Order: sequence, then structure tokens, then C-alpha cells
Amino acid sequence: MRIAVTGSTGLIGTALVRSLREDGHEVVRLVRRAPRAADEVEWDPARQYVDAAGLIGCEAVVHLAGAGVGEQRWTAAYKKEIRDSRVLGTAAIAEAVASLEEPPRVLVCGTAVGYYGDTGDRAVDESAPPGAGFLPSVCEEWEDAAAPAEEAGIRVAFARTGLVVAREGGAWGRLFPVFRAGLGGRLGKGRQFWSFISLHDEVAALRHIVDTDTLSGPVNLTAPDPLTNREVTAAMGRVLRRPTLFTVPPIALRVYLGDFAEDVLGSQRVLPAKLLESGFTFSHPSIEEAIRAALD
Repeated sequence: MRIAVTGSTGLIGTALVRSLREDGHEVVRLVRRAPRAADEVEWDPARQYVDAAGLIGCEAVVHLAGAGVGEQRWTAAYKKEIRDSRVLGTAAIAEAVASLEEPPRVLVCGTAVGYYGDTGDRAVDESAPPGAGFLPSVCEEWEDAAAPAEEAGIRVAFARTGLVVAREGGAWGRLFPVFRAGLGGRLGKGRQFWSFISLHDEVAALRHIVDTDTLSGPVNLTAPDPLTNREVTAAMGRVLRRPTLFTVPPIALRVYLGDFAEDVLGSQRVLPAKLLESGFTFSHPSIEEAIRAALD
């Protein structure tokens, strides 16, 4: 297939492009500058511009671009960047694919389990309503921005991703050095649930959504057994053979992360009901398997 990917230089995008190309697919990468290679197409999410001609012949578009939520402290300006990069970018992609005479058969829009807000101990699947707060509101706008593609008859799926276990980047990429140094520990009381997924399973799930015509709407990309931060901390210690004696107090997180601290301390027990129902098989369903896979 010919498949277009935004966010192709990010953690998930890089792994997805590599996987697709290894299997012989033609990948078109959307870049925010003038193209310098035959496989590049220009777009500018801030201006809501996409060179739609570069998408001609694509059977699928996987949209992963967006400012990282954990990249820096959440100031008012950065919260605006988080929102705009997702909502404006998704609107631009949706309008571009909808404008094509022969549009792609599927648009996979990467969103987040942040949609559900703090679920406490309550397990939720794709049928759950949005939570309250900044991230849930962003996720709602983010997904609503894909409406032009849905109205054009394109199958649209929202890949609501949890915490991706990987060394190369993302939140977990920052955890590995800390735990290797023997400085790892739980965050706050450690009772909050973390919905995780290995990078390998994340890429496999995205490809599964592309290939499975029955999957549309929200699809949770999380391992089937979310664990508490305390349990994840213990697993990191076991796999890395390091002590996990430290505790990061909530006040320190709030000083360092600003508003984002509430989401770090919040609990999200998210289940991948639609993935499992569609026949997807996880290669790394447990946290220890996911951690070991990240170290290979």
C-alpha cells in the first residue's frame, strides 16, 4: 500500500515507518518544511495547509503529529500549543483527504487515553464518556476535528494511546535512566493506574486498525492489564535489578510540571476492548514483557 504518515520523526512514527517499509509498503512522510526527498510532502498544521496532491494514491493516512504533553512545563502558552497542534493539524489532514477525488479508505488519527480523564479504580473501555479537565477537552476537540473525513465517507479510527514503553523517547524514555541509576520510585502514593503498551504492540495495533475494515471510532491502544504506578515501579526494579526506594512527593511534581502534575498523579484504568474483540493479539501483554522488549 501507499500510506501517508504525519509525525514520522516521533517515537511512534519512526517505528511505524520502519515497520511499514520493512514489509514493502510505500510511505509518504508529511514534513513541516519544503520537501527534500521524493517520499516527503509538505504540510503546515498551524496554517492548516496540506499539499493534498502528495496524498493522491494513498490508501491510508496515519496522523500522529502533535506537541508532546510531557516535553516541558505546562504554561498557558504551551497548553495552547498542545491544543492547537492537535486540533488544527487534524482539521487540516481531514479536510485534505476529504478533498481528494479518490480519498484514502482509512484515516487513523492518533489520540490519547487522556480522553477519559481520571477514572480512579474504575476500568473503562471505548464506550466511556470523556472526563473533565484540560486533556479530556483537548481530546474531544482533537477527535471532532476529523469530521470532514468522516463526512466524506472515509473510515476514521481514533487510536487512543496509553503510555508507550520505550527507551527511545516519550515518558518512559525518561524513566529508564532514572531507574538504571537506582533513583527510581513511585510517584505520590503510587495507587494511580497506568495504562501502558509496548512500542512493538503500539505499531502492530496501528497497522491492525489500518488493515481491519470493521474498526472505526475510538480504539484504545493499551495492554489488557493496567497496573498501578506502585506495581509498575516494582516491575522496573525487578527487570533492571535496581532498588526502588525513592518516592516523588506530589508537591515536587506540581512545582516541576505545573498543571500536568495532576494528570501524572491521576489514575487511568483503560481497557482495549475493541482491539481484543477484533482479534488483535498482544506480543507483550504484561509490564515485565513490555519493559524487556524496550531493552532488546
